[in-house]
Formats: sequence, structure tokens, C-alpha cells
Amino acid sequence: MKRIKSIALVFLLAAIAISSQAQTYTPAPENIKARQQFRDDKFGLFIHWGPFSIPGAGEWVMNERGIPYNNYKRLMDFFNPIEFNAEQWVSMAKNAGMKYITLITRHHDGFSMWDTKYSDYNIMHSPYKKDIVKMMADECHKQGIQLFLYYSLLDWGRDDYPHETGKTGQHAGRTGHGDYASYLQFMKNQLTELLTNYGTIGGIWFDGHWDQTQPEGAADRTSRINWKYDEIYGLIHKLQPQAMIGNNHHMTPFAGEDFQMFEKDLPGENKSGLSFQEASLQLPVETCETMNNSWGFNLNDNNYKTVKQLIHYLVKGAGRDVNFLLNVGPMPNGKIQPEFTDTLKAIGQWMQANGETIYGTRGNIYPPQDWGVVTVKNKTYFVHILQPNSDGPIFMPGIKGKIISATVRGGKKIKFKQQAEGAFLYLDGVQPDAIDTIIELQLQ
Repeated sequence: MKRIKSIALVFLLAAIAISSQAQTYTPAPENIKARQQFRDDKFGLFIHWGPFSIPGAGEWVMNERGIPYNNYKRLMDFFNPIEFNAEQWVSMAKNAGMKYITLITRHHDGFSMWDTKYSDYNIMHSPYKKDIVKMMADECHKQGIQLFLYYSLLDWGRDDYPHETGKTGQHAGRTGHGDYASYLQFMKNQLTELLTNYGTIGGIWFDGHWDQTQPEGAADRTSRINWKYDEIYGLIHKLQPQAMIGNNHHMTPFAGEDFQMFEKDLPGENKSGLSFQEASLQLPVETCETMNNSWGFNLNDNNYKTVKQLIHYLVKGAGRDVNFLLNVGPMPNGKIQPEFTDTLKAIGQWMQANGETIYGTRGNIYPPQDWGVVTVKNKTYFVHILQPNSDGPIFMPGIKGKIISATVRGGKKIKFKQQAEGAFLYLDGVQPDAIDTIIELQLQ
């Protein structure tokens, strides 16, 4: 019994030591500055693209169809995106009002979209033979767009990934045993390439932690392996101190992370069943969403969200102080389908007219209401009325500060009444906007 207690004590002390080491991360000044810029930017483009685009059934096609890895990786021999044009992609994002791009560099199928020395399963061994990451990085730097790099923590093909304890990739045909020390070194080598060879990177967007945990919503979501994030995150912060780290684990941020992610939900919502976590009050927050129901190119998915729905998503996010990362799944030839480009163009037109009410604002200063949200910049409150109340005035309960004027954006002043319980905004004679009626309140 004493020996068991001694062993338990050793493990406890080791756990405390590991925890203490992990908590020593102090973000560099340039990282703090990057976080502020990220919160100001508010709107980004997510790009899911690779050989998985060829079957036209989404990025999980290998796992969902139980395709053995040795069969699946033949897609590399067919991946020849001769219509890809980095300038067009980056311009499209910029014209949509987006300030950054998050690009898939390696998804769960293990294919690397750059000239890596640590895997033969990469773009340089495809018929295309051009470094996608380099072309995107060069164009982003040229056009003044921040580039974030998505990197999968799990791999459905490699034997050294701890696949025995993973939830996915179980039909890949692997017979070897996982060796995390080997796999960790592989990831470090690849991350070093990405953070050394492509100029300034905005951040690393990790995904796949959930492969080694119980499902979202479980009482205990402890990972079945020790990912050694202190080593991974430490390497990233050493190579590029300003680069922000996020991890799509659907939990409270871990030590060393610089922003928090939500997937297909705004904080406080959980329509997807992936968002049981609460939004961080210390770190920037981002939510990502699809334009139809698929991340990767899907021939059968015609469930396109409207321009109004997506602008509302963006506005509601800003009102909660949350960035909106909107996804496109390019076609295997490198073109982006018109349903996506047309929608982005329309969003860009709205942002050109109303971006002042989104960029550089802060949310969570006034809670979301049934009628909409409020974004704040200095002493200006931008009241976004997304669901107009036809029965009477808009009521803003508990608003702090004295209102000195209320004006329809780009139009006339309106009447208001402020009292202890809150403020009433009278919209008599105001024609509701089809997407978002914005009232500017100047506070004293």
C-alpha cells in the first residue's frame, strides 16, 4: 500500500511539474499586437482543398467510405489543378472584405500542399509539381492579407500516428504500431518548414485533437495521448513569436494558445453538437462556417446559405466579439465555384458600405438581443437591427452611458428616449434595410 501511495505521489508531482511548465508561456509583445489586429480584422477566408476534392464528396471521403490508404493515395497522381490562380483567390478574399486567409496545408489524409522534405505524399509528387503554400504565401504578402496555416494533428495514413487509440482512419489498412515520438518529430519538422520557408505567418490552425478524446459533451474529454503541446507550441513561438496558435479541440483553450475556436456555432449556441465550451474572455475568439454544408468540394451539396444569412452570421459574431472564418471548397481543377464567388462578391459590397461597423469594433459590451446585436467603437454604438420589431420601438435594456444622438446609418436622426431601465429607439418613418438596419448611437 505504501508503495502504491509513493507511486501515486510521484505521478502527482510529475503532473504538477508538467502543468507548471505548460503555464509558463508569456506571449511576446508582437504576439499581443497580433491578437489585437486579429480582433480588429473580424473576417477571414477558410480554404479546404487537396486531392480529397477529386471525388467531389467532401474532405472526409477516405474515412467515410473506408478507403484503404494505399488505394486512396493514388489520388495524388490525378491532382493537377491547372486552373489554380493564387492572385485570383487572394483578390477574391480581399474584395469580399476579408482580412486574412486560413489555408489547408495538410488535412487528415496526410497530403502536404507544399514542398516538404519529410513526406513523399505531397504536391511536388503530383502532376502539378508546384508549391501551393509558397504561391499563396507570396500572393498574400503582396496583397497585404494575413496568412494562417491549417495543420492536421492526426494522420489517416502514417503508421507512426497513434492510430490504435484514434477514433478515425480505422479502415486505412495500417498494420504497424503507433510511435508518437517519431510522429511528433515528423510534425515538428514540417512545422519548422512552414514557419521558415514562407515568410511571416499569421498563425497555425490545428485540428484533430478530438480524435484521441471522448465525443464532445462527454464529462471527461482527456486525451488518450500526450500530444506534448508544450514542445509543439514552444517551437512555433520560438520560430515566429507573433504567430498565433489555435487548436480546434472544442474545449477551453490550453496553455500556450493565442486564440479560441468554435466550429459551426457562435458562442452560446450549440446547433452542431460541437460547442459545449464557453467563450474565452481573455483570448480572441473565432468561429468557422461553411457556405453550403461541406468543407471540401461536394458535388451533391446544393444547400447554399444566402448572402443575408452569412452577413447575419458575421454581424452576430462581431456583436459577440468573435471573428468569422467563412469556408470555400475549391474544385479539383483549382477554380472556385460561382455559387461561392458570387456570394463573396455580394458580401464584399455590403462590407464596403458597412465595414466601419464591423472592423476594429468590440463586442460583448452590450448583450445580444432578439432584434440583433451591438458593436462598439470608441463612444459610438452601432445597433444592428437584424429582426425589426414592427409593433413599436427598439428597446435597449440596461444601456450604460448617456446617449446624445441616434442616427440611421447614412440617413436621418431618429427620436430616442433614455430612462433608468434602458433606451427606446423610435423607427417611425425608417424603411428597414433588407439585411441590417444600422443605427449609430453617440454616447457622451
